[in-house]
Amino acid sequence: MEPSTREPLIRKTSSSYRTFSSGAVKRLDKEYLRSLHNKRLYLAAFTAVLGNFSFGFALVYPSPVIPALEVHPNPALRLDQHTASWFGSVFTLGAAAGGLSAMFLNDRLGRKLSIMFSALPSAVGYALMAGARGTGMLLLGRVLTGYAGGVTSASIPVYISEISHPGVRGMLGACPQIMAVLGSLILYALGKYLRLALDWRWLAVAGEVPVLAMIVLLCFMPNSPRFLLSQGKDDEALRSLCWLRGKDTDYTREYEQMKDSVRKQSRRVSCAEIKDPFIYKPLLIAVGMRFLQQLSGVTCVLVYLQPIFKKTSVILKPEYDAALVGLVRLFSVVIAAVSMDKAGRKILLFISTGVMLVSNLTMGLYIHFVPASQNGTIANKTLASLANLPAESTNYITLIPLLATMFFIMGYAMGWGPITWLLMSEILPLKARGVASGLCVVVSWLTAFTLTQFFLQVVKAFGLEVPFLFFAVICAGNILFTGCCVPETKGRSLEQIEAFFRTGRRSFMR
Repeated sequence: MEPSTREPLIRKTSSSYRTFSSGAVKRLDKEYLRSLHNKRLYLAAFTAVLGNFSFGFALVYPSPVIPALEVHPNPALRLDQHTASWFGSVFTLGAAAGGLSAMFLNDRLGRKLSIMFSALPSAVGYALMAGARGTGMLLLGRVLTGYAGGVTSASIPVYISEISHPGVRGMLGACPQIMAVLGSLILYALGKYLRLALDWRWLAVAGEVPVLAMIVLLCFMPNSPRFLLSQGKDDEALRSLCWLRGKDTDYTREYEQMKDSVRKQSRRVSCAEIKDPFIYKPLLIAVGMRFLQQLSGVTCVLVYLQPIFKKTSVILKPEYDAALVGLVRLFSVVIAAVSMDKAGRKILLFISTGVMLVSNLTMGLYIHFVPASQNGTIANKTLASLANLPAESTNYITLIPLLATMFFIMGYAMGWGPITWLLMSEILPLKARGVASGLCVVVSWLTAFTLTQFFLQVVKAFGLEVPFLFFAVICAGNILFTGCCVPETKGRSLEQIEAFFRTGRRSFMR
């Protein structure tokens, strides 16, 4: 197209983008979404979320490994209660450090290169654990895999959000959670059913496979068009969008909308600009959601799942209960991925936190009112010792804690799990997206570390029901937070969402 004919089109497109009031523009948007070819977009998203698969795999790696190392014949590798506790929890500190560094990596290297960079500490961490000669190498390996997980947690949702279009952004935004859950289930399967064939060292070797696959495939994937535009690489951004949308589609119109949005923003957010509602409102919403997500108790429940089931004397063996809960979690995240772009984000958040509220309340009341022989406090017990407690007599009423936990995980996986990450990448403005996403990860994992460290102490002092009742109160607060603070982003482009926070006009979100 000649410059003389292209310029009026650009002005017309930008004007329409600024108002979004024309029915013709809405019709063009729908026709454009129907014309897109998503195969390459899906390939790029799948390649990126291999990092989340590795994250889920590494997160639960101690589950089958700790029992093996507690009876290891080599004293240098044998874990006692103290080292076993650190082997399980130090991962979250590494993840917090990874989120902190992602605040700078996302904006300097870009989203794709940040994900590729995470493969280095992940591969080294697995190698250290596979070849460990002492507990020091094991702990360092856990820190490095946690660091890689923190980087990917901040980079992958942003990358997927920026390469997606509104028609599939919700579905693709749930994929990181799906892959993380799938990675955990694969680890459980390898640790349980192949224990005779696979030594714990080979489990670490298996963790290298998705890492290496990710870094090789990402070499052939494009960078985020929005990031490239923010770096002044207009031609490369246009080629990236063409690859993602298909050369036969009218991708230039979407490109001009992106470019118009980027022009309004400087490359990096300054300290003075944080006072701008355009910056601090979405930042507070994103950080608040990450904080409340962890306070709802999900990490504590997942980390101490088998000990909780053992203490409440559920009718099945704790390891089977844990696998059942994992399958429910995977199924629920898939439901969220399918329904997110149809039902909307807020309705799923309301349903999610409502189910979590009822589940936590049921669990707390059950533990409080069942006989003392079944709900005694976990006094002077560590995670490892709890898992080895002798089984108590059971009856069918002990299905209540199993069902309550299953519904809690189901509620979390349908809303506050995947949607929190998706909204973080949707509502944050481009100029602050890299730094703010890293901040969200830091807040999330520091909160998780604090809760998991204090959980057993609270249980020992006040009883097992107190944490669950506290989680129920937080879930009630989540309902209010969702209703008052969280915007509906279903079907909105990132440029529309930015325009809403910039102007405060609800019409931009209709």
